[in-house]
Amino acid sequence: MSYKTQRLTTHLCSGLLLGLNLCNPAFATENGGSSYPMGTESWVVGALPPPGLYSQTYFTHYRADELKDNNGDTLPIDFKVTANAFVERIIWVTEKEILGGNLAFHTIVPLVDVDVSVNDMSDSKRGLGDIFIGAALGFHHSDKLHTLTALDVIAPTGGYDADDLANPGRNYWALEAVYAATYIDPEGFNGDIKLIYDYNFENDDTDYRSGQEFHFDYALGWAVTPKLVAGVGGYYYRQVTDDELNGHSLDRTRGQAFAIGPALKYSGDGWFLNAKWQQESQVKNRAEGDAFWLKLTLPF
Repeated sequence: MSYKTQRLTTHLCSGLLLGLNLCNPAFATENGGSSYPMGTESWVVGALPPPGLYSQTYFTHYRADELKDNNGDTLPIDFKVTANAFVERIIWVTEKEILGGNLAFHTIVPLVDVDVSVNDMSDSKRGLGDIFIGAALGFHHSDKLHTLTALDVIAPTGGYDADDLANPGRNYWALEAVYAATYIDPEGFNGDIKLIYDYNFENDDTDYRSGQEFHFDYALGWAVTPKLVAGVGGYYYRQVTDDELNGHSLDRTRGQAFAIGPALKYSGDGWFLNAKWQQESQVKNRAEGDAFWLKLTLPF
């Protein structure tokens, strides 16, 4: 076992969001985090816009000061993490149709600012995170019901050092299969869900392979006015396979979490703004905290 892998086994803690290098193999996924930032999406996630070029800008603030074990109990560790991310997403919806759906491509580029403290250790990092590249097919079943399917590739472009507590990147490739659905009623119920399955590859610096993950972002609400929707949003997360170290499965390494909080959407003339706050609960083998999200969608 390498020195870097040995160092990972000496700390009993957890990470979050876009990549914190904090934990040992007794925790869910490497460092208790995921390549996908849970709870990113809320309203209109399954409705692909008309052909054209679009910009989506995200801002998130996450904080946590509790670590949960395999039973969901809080660990007696002095722990705190704060993470801010500014994320730019470019979407190109083509006029090409395949199986009745519009073909689209997108890329996501995150800039991350992370501060971590664990007992008498602390670390902070700023920089580029892991970049997403993907393709999607969007279907419009009616004026109200829309769906899409997508496949995303997450590349290990973010800064990473196995000897650091905080890292903007996770240092492994991942594939994401996506299915999303949106129901829009300007005078009634609005609902969105984005289902995701993650297949994680090995971190070559640590010989660690995080387990496969299933999760979904959701939003449920009512149209207060034709332009304003109010409701709740959040995510559900469940790790479905064990982590591996040096090719060997690790017991009690499956994480879970649920988050919920208030969510709003305001639609303008060709643009819309989403805002939400979500509190995590029912957490196992991960950090438990809360997050605030803003998302602005604009056509070019």
